[in-house]
Amino acid sequence: MSEFPELGCYGLAGHATDPHILLDEARAAERLGFGTMFLSERFNTKEAFTLAAAAGAVTTDLRICTAATNHNTRHPLVTAAGAVTLHRLTQGRYSLGLGRGFDALFDVIGLPRITSAQLRDAVDLYRRLWRGETVLGHDGPAGKYPLLQLDPTYDEKIPVTLTAIGPNTLRLAGEIADSVVLHTFFTDDTTARAVQAVRAAAEAAGRDPNSVRIHSVLVVVDDTQGETARLRKLVGRLGTYLQGYGDILVRVNGWDQRVLDDFRAHPLVTGAGGALDAVADPETLTAVEELLPAEWLAASATGTTAQCAARITDQFTAGVDGVILHGNTPTELEPVVAAWRRHRTPDRNSQ
Repeated sequence: MSEFPELGCYGLAGHATDPHILLDEARAAERLGFGTMFLSERFNTKEAFTLAAAAGAVTTDLRICTAATNHNTRHPLVTAAGAVTLHRLTQGRYSLGLGRGFDALFDVIGLPRITSAQLRDAVDLYRRLWRGETVLGHDGPAGKYPLLQLDPTYDEKIPVTLTAIGPNTLRLAGEIADSVVLHTFFTDDTTARAVQAVRAAAEAAGRDPNSVRIHSVLVVVDDTQGETARLRKLVGRLGTYLQGYGDILVRVNGWDQRVLDDFRAHPLVTGAGGALDAVADPETLTAVEELLPAEWLAASATGTTAQCAARITDQFTAGVDGVILHGNTPTELEPVVAAWRRHRTPDRNSQ
């Protein structure tokens, strides 16, 4: 049993290019007591199923979740079989995490944009296959498939996680998912509204609203990491999100769209030549910080390790079941984890 089942971290956080380091990160996450390691996917050296298998193979208690891959990048038999393989490899510690992805990317690489109807249909197909069903003549939003079957002896109960930002995906998650991963840089009020939306949708669908496990994602940069790390992991990361899909983040948080428009039009941003957290130097990021309202950057955990631990508590006050500490390797999070050990309440062990 993990010491902190309520805490999660990411493997290969950020723009990591050496997947081998994941092995040490997974071992460190388990040693430090994290409950779950989340694995994002990029089309480079971060293919989700490969990473999940590696993390699962070198740990015994740590839960593993892809957060997220996309249903449209693999045939449903491949995804369903991969999930069963990981489920059995980890002896039940794996969760298949799905998301909507990015429309612009799908347009460029020739994949269909993801809709709620497709996600619902795909998840239903996976679950039917995991129950050992044979699916004949399927013609639905997720595609046309004459025959789908894994093994008629299967009866696998594999959790499905959805990543969610906007209201439609939050509702869908409440209706069909076992757990939900919210987005980074949600304000506390936005987090509380998202929790309410998920649980209301679950109840309307006839489900136990408390059966859906909801994770917030909290950027953490404590003082022990230094100013350069704060600029890159806080300012650079928020700036990168605003570059790519700032409109929905601004909308759900109730932030000022004009500030986002001015930010995107600024020469520091238009001339960056890539993602700010990957290409900008500390001097540039210091100037970029001046473009961002303090309240936007405050949707994070910074300052002393005790202050970061208190911000973790704020997430639970907003109603989540778990908090993913974002933007760091497990070892970098060790001081904050130690502070959380002193700060947390005893009943948090029940999470």
